[in-house]
Amino acid sequence: MPIRCEIVSQDRMIYEGDADIVVLPGSDGEMGILPHHAPLLTTLKYGLIKVRTKNQELLFTVAGGVAEVQPEIVTVLADAAENVQEIDIARAEDARKRAENSLSKVSVEDADAYEKLEAALRRSNLRLDAVKRYRSTKRTSSNDG
Repeated sequence: MPIRCEIVSQDRMIYEGDADIVVLPGSDGEMGILPHHAPLLTTLKYGLIKVRTKNQELLFTVAGGVAEVQPEIVTVLADAAENVQEIDIARAEDARKRAENSLSKVSVEDADAYEKLEAALRRSNLRLDAVKRYRSTKRTSSNDG
């Protein structure tokens, strides 16, 4: 019996479906969630969510948020999330360059601006690293007849 998984970002549903295991980047470390898991609420750090079924492994970048685990469902409310297969590499590279450029110009005393730019840079690097590591070697296939 699988566990239901829902990944929602601030603007849209990223994923909704059943899984055999969901691996989350919890703030205290990576955690695997199996069906009938004990209830749990955790914050998420920047990282990858892995949704595994018998036929495939889907990967999603997540830039913070929270996850609620119930015995039959995992609900992720992400600050930002994206399917690794859908990441636009050129856009991610442009975002990284913009963040690096802006970060070099902002004063550390302007803490709010500095933190926002630092978060944008971390998010861009996460997206690009995920594409480099997983898109070519662990491509999901949907050619099952």
